[in-house]
Amino acid sequence: MTTRSTPDTSRRSERSRKAILQAARDLVAETGYAKLTIEAIAARAKVGKQTIYRWWPSKGAVLLDSVLALSQADQDQDITLPDTGDIETDLKALMRATAAEFAAPAFAAPLRALTIEITADPRLADDYHKRVAAPMEEAKKQRLRSAQRAGQLAADADLDLILDMLYAPLAQHWMLHSGPLASDYTDRLVDAVLRAFSPRT
Repeated sequence: MTTRSTPDTSRRSERSRKAILQAARDLVAETGYAKLTIEAIAARAKVGKQTIYRWWPSKGAVLLDSVLALSQADQDQDITLPDTGDIETDLKALMRATAAEFAAPAFAAPLRALTIEITADPRLADDYHKRVAAPMEEAKKQRLRSAQRAGQLAADADLDLILDMLYAPLAQHWMLHSGPLASDYTDRLVDAVLRAFSPRT
């Protein structure tokens, strides 16, 4: 006697979710964010529109999850950055990785679109801050505090200002499509910031 197994709806749902996120990334790279629609995502992913709306309130929310899935940034566990004991080495590795991620073709278009949409959608901006920006910022500050305890940064260094000085030039260069970064650009950023915030002698 042959028995039929019950379909695994959770597996089917996960396949649909991944197809939707991939479709959103592909379409925004092909057509730009302005022409991205829920209808187009649904058609590309071969799902119904209601399937998308059941999981996400807007195309911006779909795009946020698509970027998080690509970078594996949406983690329930705490983020901890590498600590070799040398803040220069660790910051240079972190900044090089960030520049490489910005330059990756699969990542650049959806992230650029997401960055623009955040400025117009307060709900999406709040979601992004809670899920991405705030955890990463705290992880970076933990690493900087460790450097302060080791005497590699001034004890009274403004950690928010350090992060702004590291990331703002990189973000501006990227957002303005200023062309590929010189291979040592992020290293020079780190060198300049560490000189500005080194312990006073």
